[in-house]
Amino acid sequence: MSQVNLLPPELRQRQVSRRLTSLIVAAGLAVLALIGGFYFLQTQRLSDAQGDVEAQQARNADLTAQISELQQYADLQAELRAKEALVAGLYVNEVSWSGALLDVSRVIPDASYLQNLTGQLTATGALTGEVPTTTCGTPETTLIGNMTFSGVAQGTETIADWLVRLEQVKGWVNAWVSSAQENGPFSQIYTFSNGLDLTQEAATERGQGQVSP
Repeated sequence: MSQVNLLPPELRQRQVSRRLTSLIVAAGLAVLALIGGFYFLQTQRLSDAQGDVEAQQARNADLTAQISELQQYADLQAELRAKEALVAGLYVNEVSWSGALLDVSRVIPDASYLQNLTGQLTATGALTGEVPTTTCGTPETTLIGNMTFSGVAQGTETIADWLVRLEQVKGWVNAWVSSAQENGPFSQIYTFSNGLDLTQEAATERGQGQVSP
């Protein structure tokens, strides 16, 4: 048996329009619900990220405060190192003059005696305010100062022997005679002046940097 729809066409069209409107409204509500959910999730993530940023900023602030507290110790350490370098520079090429006098007493010939002895060192960076530089020479060749002598000797052979003996001392090199004058005709007694150069080998162990000041 066939069914016959007795509703007017206008009423059927309205029903179709209502169903379509309901579907559109439902779809719109669903889309709004999805947008709302997505917005909520994004807001949550943004809030979490903001919390992480604030926590990191707080940690950074703590680290900055700790660094500021430790900076004074870093400054003190730098000052200590500078003072240690200054002290070490003061002892560069240090020579034991008491030891030098002992060496002189050991090598001076019996037929002579000294009237004057002078020792002089080349100024180091610590004394001049300059930064000490490393030389290209060796301890055997790098000169750090000199010594000069004046005295009296019997015969020129004694003076020559004196020069030879001086260079037998470690770190004493280039012995020379400045003058030698006989005190009287045929007296064989000479007043002489001479000197020598000092190398780094003449310095103390501290002066050579082998031990701490």
